[in-house]
Amino acid sequence: MSSMPIALAGIGKIARDEHIPALNDSPDWHLAATISRNAEVEGVRAHEDMDAFLADPGDIRTVSLALPPAPRFAYAKKAIAAGLNVMLEKPPATTLGECRILQDMARDAGVTLYASWHSRMGAAVEEAARRLRGAALRRLHVDWREDVRQFHPDQDWVWEAGNLGVFDPGINAFSILVAILDGRVHLTRAEMVVPDGRETPISADLEFGHGDGARVSARLDWGHKGAPVWNMEIETDRESFVLTRSGTGIDDGQGEIDLGGETAEYALVYARLAELVRGSGSDTDLRPLEMAADAFLLASRSIGPPFEW
Repeated sequence: MSSMPIALAGIGKIARDEHIPALNDSPDWHLAATISRNAEVEGVRAHEDMDAFLADPGDIRTVSLALPPAPRFAYAKKAIAAGLNVMLEKPPATTLGECRILQDMARDAGVTLYASWHSRMGAAVEEAARRLRGAALRRLHVDWREDVRQFHPDQDWVWEAGNLGVFDPGINAFSILVAILDGRVHLTRAEMVVPDGRETPISADLEFGHGDGARVSARLDWGHKGAPVWNMEIETDRESFVLTRSGTGIDDGQGEIDLGGETAEYALVYARLAELVRGSGSDTDLRPLEMAADAFLLASRSIGPPFEW
């Protein structure tokens, strides 16, 4: 089966770290065009914006949007209106209202819309879900800490209203949480700390309600120093274990279990996109974004020290 051409919009850090390597190695796709005001990929046809690309898309029928959330909605609407399939980097849009519009547009246009959640592709996510099936959950704590300077260096947009602040990494945890608990969890309390002079939080403490009455909580921290911590501590009536490294490992107390090495998350994301496009389907789970939105609705806020790069 021949590979399909795809255009990639947004040639920033996440595109160069993850999207482009995944596409270069993909049996399903080849990068045929880029859309970016500031960057190009050598040997690939470049366009300054979506309008310029749509003026001459050639045989490209699919666009992957890896640009920040704020401009993503307008780009997605234009692509769908032109009859193109669209993949959205997480979060799928700035608001749930924007997501609903994109869902309706894609359905009416008969094109694929894929709201991707790369952390769900971790090798241990399905194993954690398997261990939880039929078990009574007693406690689950999300411990999600990283240094914003490492993952978003000098990117001031992450602190602007309309973006997620610490929920940018935290939404990865939410995407795993709703998957392994089959959605039987909802936010009940949130406390946020917003750096003085910024508009989005640098840390958050959260509590959730669970259908079985289990204690479910989360600590998100974007001011963490050192190696990132992306863990979920899980206790059931059968066992206790830790889902580690953003869903790629499991530690049962005797050390990490070998699940076949690191997971190429974005390779699996693009494989899923190919499956959807070839089957004329869509995949738009909005529950992780709903959790983040609920946090902003419920949260009490305190002002923390100023953040400087």
